[in-house]
Amino acid sequence: MSDVRHVLVLPDRDTAEEVTELLTAGFALPEEPRLVRDALAGEDDAEDAQWLLVLEDPAGLLDPAELEAVATAHEGWIEE
Repeated sequence: MSDVRHVLVLPDRDTAEEVTELLTAGFALPEEPRLVRDALAGEDDAEDAQWLLVLEDPAGLLDPAELEAVATAHEGWIEE
């Protein structure tokens, strides 16, 4: 199987940290998810940033539909 990376886009850091805890507790993750701040193009204000939650899934075991449901429940989405 090829390595898979899932990227959840979330509206703010608090939400991203909450989703990280939820996923870590509820899914068998091979490693800790990475949080990455993604400033919107042309915006300098820290409030205008999305947070990316990057999940490495080398065995391809995580269900993208389940991840999408978690992201959507927290006002986010999963990048394809």
